[in-house]
Amino acid sequence: MEIQQLRSFRAVASLLSFNKAADRLHYAQSSISAQIRSLEEELGVHLFDRLGKSIRLTESGAVLLQYANKILDLVDESQASVRNKEPVGSLTVRIPESFGIYHLPPVLKEFHAKYPKVHLNLISCALEGLDKDLRKGVTDLAFLLAETFSAADLEVEPLGFESLVLVASPQHPLSAKRTVHTRDLSGQTILFSSLNCGYKSIFEQVLKNEEVDNYNKIECGSLEVIKNSVIGGLGVSVLPEVAVAAEVERKRLVILPWSEGGLDVAILMIWYKDKWISPTLHAFMDVTRKIMKT
Repeated sequence: MEIQQLRSFRAVASLLSFNKAADRLHYAQSSISAQIRSLEEELGVHLFDRLGKSIRLTESGAVLLQYANKILDLVDESQASVRNKEPVGSLTVRIPESFGIYHLPPVLKEFHAKYPKVHLNLISCALEGLDKDLRKGVTDLAFLLAETFSAADLEVEPLGFESLVLVASPQHPLSAKRTVHTRDLSGQTILFSSLNCGYKSIFEQVLKNEEVDNYNKIECGSLEVIKNSVIGGLGVSVLPEVAVAAEVERKRLVILPWSEGGLDVAILMIWYKDKWISPTLHAFMDVTRKIMKT
């Protein structure tokens, strides 16, 4: 497997055309086709399905594309580093939605201003598979809202803390109580975020500890959908306080006087211990630390 083969493969995969890839790379189409055919023979798989005059990536092709991007980015980064040029390439970062909305924008603004040639790929965080993606290099860096996270081969750095609160509509029956006990959530509709990683499991553990299991559970991947559903009286939810501050101020939501008090979770930055920290990744981590600690 050669670098030029991977460049040709990536061009065909992004353009879904051998002709356009040949034009972009200034090769004859026959040369591009020969490189892809050689790559398929070496790997023993089909990378593209040919459908008449059109093509599309196979499942194997989609997997190879992830690694081709990483390999080619690493080549570009190493060349830039050796030549003392500014960071280039791409980074794939997994983020909880609330972190992306309320903490990440100033990080992105400063990082992009300093390193405009770096392509950032931000993926909504789900806890499942996070550690495997970090080990495989599919993900360069991950952020998580959790009480703790540990794995022998992963580095975990706390950047701060986030307060979680139990919220409801001002018209919700629980909003009239002086104290809301966890057992009061029995029979209630509870909305959970399916993408905000760690704090969903924290809340579920609290419910389990109090033997509250007869509630109506709704999971959703959108923070805004959850907030608007709670505002509309559908049920209650545990969310980061920063995510509901505006709605609480406008009296569209109320923070319930939960007997558990405020749950604090750490904002964690996680990466694979044995991963080479490229200049690009190092720069992103440093900007994040600076912004999060100001």
